[in-house]
Amino acid sequence: MSRLTGLSALPGIATARGYRREWLRPDITAGLVLTALLIPAGMGYAEAAGLPAYAGLYATIVPLLAYAVVGPSKILVLGPDSSLAPLIAAAVLPLAVADDPESALVFAGILGVLVGVILLVGGFLRLGFVTELLSKPIRLGYLNAIALVVIVGQLPKLLGFSVDAPGLLGEIREIGEAVAGGGIDPVAAGIGLASLAVIVGFRLWLPRIPGVLVAVVGAIVTSAALDLTDDIGMVGALPEGLPLPSFGGVGWGDVARLVGPAAGIALIAFADTGVLSRTFAARRGENVNGSTEMKAVGVANIAGGLFGGFPISASGSRTPVAEQSGARTQFACVVGAVAVLVFILVAPGLTTYLPDATLGAVVVVAATALVDIRGMVRMWRMSTVEFGLAAAAFLGVALVGVLQGILVAIGLSFVSVVAHAWQPYRTELVRTADRPGFHDVERHPDGTRIPGLVLVRFDAPLFFANGEIFDRYVRSVVAGSEVPVEWVIIAAEPITGLDTTAVDELVDLDTYLEGNGIRLVFAEMKGPIKDRLVRFGVGDRFDPTRFHPTVDDAVNAFIGRTGRSGDQVVG
Repeated sequence: MSRLTGLSALPGIATARGYRREWLRPDITAGLVLTALLIPAGMGYAEAAGLPAYAGLYATIVPLLAYAVVGPSKILVLGPDSSLAPLIAAAVLPLAVADDPESALVFAGILGVLVGVILLVGGFLRLGFVTELLSKPIRLGYLNAIALVVIVGQLPKLLGFSVDAPGLLGEIREIGEAVAGGGIDPVAAGIGLASLAVIVGFRLWLPRIPGVLVAVVGAIVTSAALDLTDDIGMVGALPEGLPLPSFGGVGWGDVARLVGPAAGIALIAFADTGVLSRTFAARRGENVNGSTEMKAVGVANIAGGLFGGFPISASGSRTPVAEQSGARTQFACVVGAVAVLVFILVAPGLTTYLPDATLGAVVVVAATALVDIRGMVRMWRMSTVEFGLAAAAFLGVALVGVLQGILVAIGLSFVSVVAHAWQPYRTELVRTADRPGFHDVERHPDGTRIPGLVLVRFDAPLFFANGEIFDRYVRSVVAGSEVPVEWVIIAAEPITGLDTTAVDELVDLDTYLEGNGIRLVFAEMKGPIKDRLVRFGVGDRFDPTRFHPTVDDAVNAFIGRTGRSGDQVVG
């Protein structure tokens, strides 16, 4: 009984138990519509990852079925994605045997399992917050760079030739040389560009009709009618049957080399999935637990990796199609997965006539959805520092390498955080005639001070990198006072952290002020920060009389002890 109770707690089982008859027709319809995108997109992204096209179908079927059982979102569509394809290629292809797609597929499967295990463990440890390492500027730069990498990588396929150059710049150079030297295959380029035009045209003028399906069917019919199988590159017939778990010939050293890339892919995959999951759940008035989502995506990746697939995430293009087609539950994805399975079993030879150029067009159009030039322009207008992070992420991914670029961007993000905390905003607070309380002197230069009192605010945690800056700033304000200072009040509410180095700086500051007959007190300091002062052994020095619950209370204490209340004009 307890086992049955545990199974019923799975989101998919719970949905099945409460399934309504009126949901069946829209779910089936949405699933069949979704299939029109699942097949070409899956195959196209597999090739973009340097893998056999048919692997994209396995990476579609198994994760969709697994997620339908364990996934908390009723609308999310998982599968191969353009944002992961370059990451997979960068991790797998250096390990694979040259010109042996099967060996690359084995490593891709292991990579999928590793990604899944990392996500599964992260979900149990409630580590969903790690996706915050990919801030908006980093994601913006990363996605634009991925779009460029994917598009450039598909151009040779679209135009009917191949290149073998390391790095984006090498590919661009060889593409230019091939185009200038007449290396374009007119037939392949004609079909590829026609497919591109069809997809874009339907998207612009007939968005309700899946242009991808029209382009793929049209290319297959054209290739078969003109017997082009020997003239241009074709996807080829699908292998018969379904794959079974097989990781022969892979050593533990190879697995170890994939752990680092798997961690990066897991981070990207869950970041994309988390955003989509929350967005679509909010539209439907539902809540999705991030840790549960992380575990579900992990299970889907493990399942896909075991059965001939590779790492996957939520799809930003196929999920809206499912929603717009009327999907009500996970059953729509089950229908799509089963339809793809039927395609593999019933018509495996159909892809014999599917041109590589058409799949290239599918991937190019999908990658353009990642381009956000307007976002980069807005980032420049809003914050040059954050734009710099976005640009660094873009250049790192595009020029250094996808995995290395992400690590560089995350490192720069940490540097930015430290820089903000290292040089935080700090100011003196003054009185103003038109409002109560004490306010920033930079915004109110006409404010007044209480003679003998300096009131300052430091907007950051105090730690080893900024403790001395805090000390110097307070001393400079004291030195700049026109009348002798008797008290310094620190408006301490923004100080949310304190380390041992900063405590030493506080003691040095207090010693300096005390030597000049000045009392140092704190207003609105948070309880945990007071506790740290005690734990760090300076509780006796900073006794309870040094702390006041509000700035007004501290100022009143100063006035009560000194009798000073008249104002001194700033400046």
